[in-house]
Amino acid sequence: MNKKTKVVWITGASSGIGAELAVQYSNLGVKLILSSRRAEVLGQVKSNCCNPENIKIFPFDLTDFKSVSELVKSAYELFGTIDILINNAGISQRSLIIDTDFEVYKRLIEINYLGHVAISNAILPYFIKQGGGSFVIISSVMGKYSSPYRSGYAAAKHALHGFFDTLRMEHQNDNIFVTIICPGFVKTSISKNSLTGDGTPLGQYDRANARGLSVELSAKKIISAIDKKKWEISFGGKERMGVYLKRLSNKLLHYIVKKSNVR
Repeated sequence: MNKKTKVVWITGASSGIGAELAVQYSNLGVKLILSSRRAEVLGQVKSNCCNPENIKIFPFDLTDFKSVSELVKSAYELFGTIDILINNAGISQRSLIIDTDFEVYKRLIEINYLGHVAISNAILPYFIKQGGGSFVIISSVMGKYSSPYRSGYAAAKHALHGFFDTLRMEHQNDNIFVTIICPGFVKTSISKNSLTGDGTPLGQYDRANARGLSVELSAKKIISAIDKKKWEISFGGKERMGVYLKRLSNKLLHYIVKKSNVR
């Protein structure tokens, strides 16, 4: 299929990787549906894109589980089809387990896992009916191993892998593709917006994120992986090596991460 005929739906499109994916896909002439909770910010993202006539703003709350079926139906009606769903929305965490309220874990799981499951489960019958479609999941290297201060975040990302690896197995014969993206540190505001133990935002940037890959390069890598229908990719700095080290020695990885200064 020609890229210019594709319709791509991006959740979490108001900032960071999601916003940059919108810009780069618009440069390719792709039709876009941009979603997040903040309509006004989505409007700003749209204004930064080429071909605004090919872009629809579709704000919604990913945790509004009761409305997800109607939301997907409405999203489909915007262009008459959807070819690629990019599950990008998410929120990170910066708190030790002992300091974290249970409600924080519920919010992390709802946004980072259940929201993506709900929207993907609702769109799956449409993909099957139209003869195929692609799910793209923006996970993290924390979906492959864990780190202090990120217990709930890592748990939700691990859960994404379990669900979408299974979806791929069950629906590969329906021409359904699944690409899981595992970035390391990227220069976004994810750390600033991370939840602390009581649920309030951290409010400051991590040094590790500030030194991470640019969103421009990250988006290019993601689009390339989608085009090539890769099953899974990881990218980043030295933190990426943890993905491979875990296969060799989980115990060694444990001590390396434990001694790191990353928060």
